[in-house]
Amino acid sequence: MATETDDGDDDRVYYVISDLHIGGDEQLEDVEFLDELRSFLERLERTDENAELIINGDAFGLWEFTTVDGIEKFEVLEETYPTLFEQLRATGENVPITLLPGNHDHELAAYDEYVDRFAEYNVELVQDQTITRPVGDQAIHFEHGHQQDANNQIEDWGNPHATPLGYYYNTLVTSRAGQLSDRGRYNWLKDVQAVTPTERMPIWLFSKYFYREMNPLLRYSLVPFLLLFNISAVLAVLAGLHLAGIWSVPVTQTEAFLGQFGRAGTAAWFLLTLNVAVVGVLLLAGIPLYFIRQDIRKTVDRFGVFETELTVDPVASYEERARTVFADEPETTIFCFGHTHRPMLKEVDGGVLVNTGTWLKRLHRRDGIIGILPPVFYPSYQLAAVRIAPESASEGRTETGTESASASDSSGVAVEFERFTKPSPATEELTRTERFFTVGREPTPDLPDRHVVEDPEPETVPAPEATD
Repeated sequence: MATETDDGDDDRVYYVISDLHIGGDEQLEDVEFLDELRSFLERLERTDENAELIINGDAFGLWEFTTVDGIEKFEVLEETYPTLFEQLRATGENVPITLLPGNHDHELAAYDEYVDRFAEYNVELVQDQTITRPVGDQAIHFEHGHQQDANNQIEDWGNPHATPLGYYYNTLVTSRAGQLSDRGRYNWLKDVQAVTPTERMPIWLFSKYFYREMNPLLRYSLVPFLLLFNISAVLAVLAGLHLAGIWSVPVTQTEAFLGQFGRAGTAAWFLLTLNVAVVGVLLLAGIPLYFIRQDIRKTVDRFGVFETELTVDPVASYEERARTVFADEPETTIFCFGHTHRPMLKEVDGGVLVNTGTWLKRLHRRDGIIGILPPVFYPSYQLAAVRIAPESASEGRTETGTESASASDSSGVAVEFERFTKPSPATEELTRTERFFTVGREPTPDLPDRHVVEDPEPETVPAPEATD
């Protein structure tokens, strides 16, 4: 574990970002937030603060490179993003930049050549799993977070041949998506790396096929049927009661009502009858299929075939890890990680658990209100850097282009998210049908509020009792 202990660094301000996932095969080369990232680095190049930038893992998508190996991946990155690397060099002349490996770029810990190559751009690559930094009278623990995820844990740290389950998912699925993405009607498949949790990937693929790839005539012919599915299911039950002679009032009244509208009513009655017939068949087939599915699931659970989930719990394992760190290192009050792509700030045992989120696109699932239409995955950006500083260093700070609350007079360490605005790409990426079904339900993702971790109360030793 690397620790910063230089004198005078107790008042240092730390900016933390993670999960940029820069690079990969073919279409994964496209970095949609590159301008915003360079703007942030330019701001640090000009700052007068005693600051340090920490990139807390998964800066690069090295797992997603499948045509080159080892240090050659760095050369591809240099050639693909020359302006980014030059900006890192310029920023690193003003503030220290520290880079930790994540799981996607674990190879940074496996080849010593990376240390020297990044040093040429004023970036210090620390090949350890964790680092600690002092802040005020407290300390911060940094780690990417994949070591708490059984599917991405690197048991033999620094082994270039380490291949956890997540490695295969990204080399076989994510990188392949980058190679095939431009073959679609729209270049959407590359966004597979933004789908979280991973279990949503199949329904996301089906959603994009339905709204983006399906023949438009076929899609628009299916939409009325899918929208009316719930109503048709009720009507199918009523039709069954009518045919059985149990209750005919709803059917006869509906037929009489639509009959008032002539041909239009006849067409509507035909459409409803067709929907009811199809839904009735599906309901009848669905009953035995449901019981068969339940029996298969019980059998699979009994054998334990699929005990491992692909997605790590975004809170539980990290909360437990933070408690352990806080107990072993009493001066450490802030546990900072990434990996799960979900911005978070949560109090834990007098300290805080902070997740820096991701700079990738985020996809918000919006299920249909009626019918059985596929869900819409609404895109947005939640670009942010976490700023950690002694409370005194935040007093009166006014930084153009950032959003941060004013400081109070209390002592401690301030933890806050600074947002970098990037418009939602929904207009370009969603079809008219998707936008229509999400009107009024557009996501408005928020970042956690500013939080101050109070300095621990000094332990007081009781005065000895007076003796005669």
